[in-house]
Amino acid sequence: MKGQLGELEDAVMTRVWRLDRPVTVREVMVELRRERTIAYTTVMTVMDKVHRKGLLSRELDGRAYRYTAVATRADYAAALMDEAWSHGGRRADTLVAFLGRMTADQRTAFEEALRILGSRAEPPATPP
Repeated sequence: MKGQLGELEDAVMTRVWRLDRPVTVREVMVELRRERTIAYTTVMTVMDKVHRKGLLSRELDGRAYRYTAVATRADYAAALMDEAWSHGGRRADTLVAFLGRMTADQRTAFEEALRILGSRAEPPATPP
């Protein structure tokens, strides 16, 4: 994945993630038109751009492409966090600064994530 999504790219990906199946430009355009006026060619250009960023795969189906999300929204967000982490200098300082900015809800989600990861850890080996 290459970089952060712009506003319209994010709107397109939100629809692709929500539909959760291979979609055409026309299907995404119909979804977007529920909230805004947008041209088919604009959606086609944005989806091609997101494809080049590595977030969409595509296969030709007749005369149109069917696009599929390569990663989940959570995977995309995690990749952005990892990218930000790598630019922060000393990682411990970056993590402390990040955690210090969390809201109570974010801290609760963070603690839940740690519990989930802890439950996946393999139990320590018992000595023979």
